Amino acid sequence: MKILRSHFPRALVLALACLLTVGLAAAPARAEIEVNVNRGDVQPLPIAVPAFGGGQVGADIVGVISANLQRSGLFRPVDPASFIEKDLNTALQPRFADWKQINAQALISGNVTVVGGQLKVQFRLWDVFAEKQLLGQEVTSSPENWRRVAHKISDAVYEQLTGEKGYFDTRVVFVAESGARGAKTKRLAIMDQDGANPSYLTDGSAIIMTPRFSSTSQQITYMALKPEGSVIYLFNLETGRRESLGDFKGMVFAPRFSPDGDKVAFSVERGGNSDIFVMDLHNHAAARLTSDPSIDTSPSFSPDGSKIVFNSDRSGSPQLYIMGADGSNPRRLTFQAGRYTTPVWSPTGEFIAFTKQTGGQFHIGVMRADGTDERILTSSYLDEGPAWAPNGRVLLFSRQGPGGASKLWSVDVTGRVLQPMAYPGAGSDPAWSPLLN
Repeated sequence: MKILRSHFPRALVLALACLLTVGLAAAPARAEIEVNVNRGDVQPLPIAVPAFGGGQVGADIVGVISANLQRSGLFRPVDPASFIEKDLNTALQPRFADWKQINAQALISGNVTVVGGQLKVQFRLWDVFAEKQLLGQEVTSSPENWRRVAHKISDAVYEQLTGEKGYFDTRVVFVAESGARGAKTKRLAIMDQDGANPSYLTDGSAIIMTPRFSSTSQQITYMALKPEGSVIYLFNLETGRRESLGDFKGMVFAPRFSPDGDKVAFSVERGGNSDIFVMDLHNHAAARLTSDPSIDTSPSFSPDGSKIVFNSDRSGSPQLYIMGADGSNPRRLTFQAGRYTTPVWSPTGEFIAFTKQTGGQFHIGVMRADGTDERILTSSYLDEGPAWAPNGRVLLFSRQGPGGASKLWSVDVTGRVLQPMAYPGAGSDPAWSPLLN
């Protein structure tokens, strides 16, 4: 499979095993419309996404693109009922005056054809008021992959207009919950980031907890609780192979990959005390990183792999600490009122997300990696378990009301865009995949 780069600024290289991407002619100028993703008061950019030519599949692709962009909170798809120009042709410039009249600042036009059993999608992104093309690409895939094509187009548009990588062509692994309270079945599940195509990876015979993606491959680590004890597994999504991390004296839990995917950090509980260990996946050698007579758990590596943030009650209540990846120089990070748990370092290294319990509620929050600039993003009866999108812009977490089921929610780093995930069932412990290849 040959992957070609497109010849315009900020274009994605759509390195999909099933996709071939080639660039269409594009204006060399940088976008004059840009979305400032770092402002908490950003107004969503009006963007028009008319149905692509090519029948129902064109309309379906546009539906996914519109939903992706709207869900980000940075874009506001213009109501199609207001469109003046109909049946856009990707070979021609749009009638910009018609789109200015309805205040569409950006416009996506596209066309879908099936050639030799392959789905071919051409699309262009236009700056309406500057009357210029910002982006043009052609994507070829098998017809059943039309949703991934839509996600790739969404990522390309998002990156062009924000300057940041998108996060739409990703998957989410989580714990799917079913059954009555006290007798819940907790299965390992996976779905597209927009809630489509959910499937189950375990049969429910064990209670699944804390699934986590590797940032370098389609591999998951998770804890399975069985009557005879707990086991940490590695599960390869491409091959379906599952293997145990090994046998340990005591209960093992809270696994998480290192950034390079070569190690897994986890906790081991023995006699009421838990410590953090790390295992080299090449030789399965494990090293103990903490030895304090307290509960040390929830390790998460910094993006460069040099540090680990974790939570510990060694000061009398659960707080966040940072240490070297070899266990050296542990220091306390949080000193404000409340109980801090489930820390996770952002992919950019800028922030650490956490769960905080205070004032009779649970919150999802973020802070700088040095512990400063703490910001609470959500509050409810029970919010917990944040997980970062691969671009560090959005967090997933689980939310539960009094007596209700746990549901999956998302929030952006400004706290402004808070919404439930599309998955209709009960779920917890979400984790985001890297961008798919």
